[in-house]
Amino acid sequence: MPDYLLIDISNSFTKLVASTREALVGAPVRIPTAKLTAAAIRHAVGKAGTFERGVILSSVVPDAEAAVESFAESLRGSGGKGKLVRVNHKTKLGVAVDYPKPATIGADRLANAAAAVAFYGAPAIVIDFGTAVTFDVLAAPQGVPTYVGGVIAPGLEVMTDYLYQRTALLPRIDLSEPVKAIGKSTKDAMLAGAVFGYRGLVRQILEEIRRELKTGRRLHTVATGGYAELIAERLPEVQQVHPNLTLEGLRIIGNLNLK
Repeated sequence: MPDYLLIDISNSFTKLVASTREALVGAPVRIPTAKLTAAAIRHAVGKAGTFERGVILSSVVPDAEAAVESFAESLRGSGGKGKLVRVNHKTKLGVAVDYPKPATIGADRLANAAAAVAFYGAPAIVIDFGTAVTFDVLAAPQGVPTYVGGVIAPGLEVMTDYLYQRTALLPRIDLSEPVKAIGKSTKDAMLAGAVFGYRGLVRQILEEIRRELKTGRRLHTVATGGYAELIAERLPEVQQVHPNLTLEGLRIIGNLNLK
């Protein structure tokens, strides 16, 4: 029987997966966040049924959380423990937080930080390619892994969709590796601007973070999220792509908070 149901609610999609204390069980399921209901969660988990220890939730969409609350309540009603852990700065993370207003840090960013420290240690940087791209910075003052802040920029798909929506002649494009920097069609030109330009954005932000962090130790950089593999593929500054980093972070947080 799985120990946890891990749920990560983001602006566009909600990802959920069962897990034991040691590992995720099967592949994550994606539900459009706008369509998230308790019934949709029940359908997604299928025969997994009751989760021995509870539900671990990270969310950046408060209005969608009622569906998770209702599902957790149904677990209690069916004999499951049904505990619901909402990730925030007060949750045990395995990471200290040095931030002026810690309540404003996204729960997904805290989950990423927990996973990065557990897998790679600190100092480290997590780049999460979602609706927005976020950079989360983990330092190690006096050897203590500590979340110290980050960067938020528009996501790759947001940027390309904006061009499509605000111009009369530019098409919506599917993102993939450009063949050349000099496009021979409108689509190829947009693709080169999007992918090569976005790599430049990521590279420059990483350079500035490294300069400010002033660490002489090896700084591990890991990427996750929808376009992580595409953008990181030709960025030697990124050592690792971990598609399920946020969900792994929720598993780790579950282990720290539910005994």
